[in-house]
Amino acid sequence: MSFPRSSGILLHPTSLPSQGGIGDFGPAAYAFADFLSDARQSLWQVLPLGPVGYGDSPYSATSAFAGNPLLISLERLAERDWIEHARIEALPTAVGDVEYNTVFHQKLPILFEAARNFARTASWNARARYDAFCQQNRWWLDDFVLFDGLRARFKLQSWNRWTRDLTYRDPAAIRQAQEEMREDLDVRRVVQFFFFEQWRALRAYCAGRSLRVAGDMAIFVNFDSADVWTHPDLFRLNSKLDPEVIAGVPPDFFSKDGQRWGNPLYRWDVMREQGYSWWVDRMRWLVHNFDYIRLDHFRGFSQCWEIQASEPTAIHGRWVDGPKDELFVKLREALGGLPFFAEDLGHITNDVHELRQRLNIPGMAVLQFGFGDAGAHIHLPHTFTSEKVVYTGTHDNDTSVGWWNSGASEHEREQVQAYLGPCEEGIHWGMIRAASNSVASICVVPIQDVLGLGSEARMNVPSRGQGNWRWRFDSEMLRPELAKKLATIAEVSDRLPRPLPPMAKEEWAA
Repeated sequence: MSFPRSSGILLHPTSLPSQGGIGDFGPAAYAFADFLSDARQSLWQVLPLGPVGYGDSPYSATSAFAGNPLLISLERLAERDWIEHARIEALPTAVGDVEYNTVFHQKLPILFEAARNFARTASWNARARYDAFCQQNRWWLDDFVLFDGLRARFKLQSWNRWTRDLTYRDPAAIRQAQEEMREDLDVRRVVQFFFFEQWRALRAYCAGRSLRVAGDMAIFVNFDSADVWTHPDLFRLNSKLDPEVIAGVPPDFFSKDGQRWGNPLYRWDVMREQGYSWWVDRMRWLVHNFDYIRLDHFRGFSQCWEIQASEPTAIHGRWVDGPKDELFVKLREALGGLPFFAEDLGHITNDVHELRQRLNIPGMAVLQFGFGDAGAHIHLPHTFTSEKVVYTGTHDNDTSVGWWNSGASEHEREQVQAYLGPCEEGIHWGMIRAASNSVASICVVPIQDVLGLGSEARMNVPSRGQGNWRWRFDSEMLRPELAKKLATIAEVSDRLPRPLPPMAKEEWAA
């Protein structure tokens, strides 16, 4: 797929300066959309929006379909009288890193209270929207809320440590649980309704300002998820329903031991027999919720790194084949197109490039990776074609300022200065201009680079299991002069936004 020439900002909603200790879809999100509009940007890229699991990572969600309740704006619920304003006034408002444990304990009870209030007092119109949401999404919603409720009942134990009848989804046990937990499951359905109404309302606001939204899809799913519990036959599990083999990557730039992600690998042969129906459902849902989708770890569709679950690191593994073209042929037939771009970073072999090129899916370049040895120059603008999405850095990188101050070698610094010339306004603006002026169809800049922040603002360190995904910014940082500067760069580099058709009102009546 060819994308229109455009530029945008990478910012995960949890980093917004919202009330309640974590960013959400409330006023700060709309203010950020206004900033993007003033900056003449065309794109807002987010990370995966699913309910976070291990390590609070958006790439380790408990569902490939559900939304993260922590992203629901309590302020918007209060505006609709689902919760009293007084209930949220006591929540922390100061900007600071997300303290997930605190946020879970403070925010979720209020969300559940709002959901119970909705169930008791919703108007006919709101009830009709809710009923339609439940009916249209029953194919994933019912399994997710039951999984979520049981996970809470069993104090967050993995699903294969529940009672045997529920682990193996005995029909009688499932019916009994559904009956016993009826009220709790209804509350969890309402919470998902809140999430998707607020998300689509925000998307509609963005569309009205010619802003497309790019989502992010983790190729693998979390073992402790509704997806694996519901479809264990699609994953490589042993007789105890533990993962037999898991995903990761071999030793690389980020870690000498590689990355042991822990996600169970797919049974591609079983998925093929089922016509890749689970993948079609997953991608159709993503296309429904985003304009573009970044495919994380695209290499895994060609080959993935298979690690025995008993291995403590990712060092000892092997490359095994993925579905390659066959899956994407099915997706194109079902979706009518492939609005994707591929994260094809790291050690990428010719077969991966050839697969991406056959599918006409743009790849990625990261300027931080472009300096050093000659082989890294594929990440520099003079090597690009329009079939490229360029970043100054991603959520896995240090910020440009942090990298320049402490991560770049002396040789890399020399190459940066030779390539970019003097960067009197800071290395981050030199990188932003180089990315924007390239021929890449899309240019994406993390908000940390726009703000010129250092390593303290880094979002993720891939080899670190805890303490990631916590950074938030202060709304006062989004100064008008920054928007003006970005707007001028977008104009001179021919990346000005193009009008978008309005979203259908019934999709975002929140």
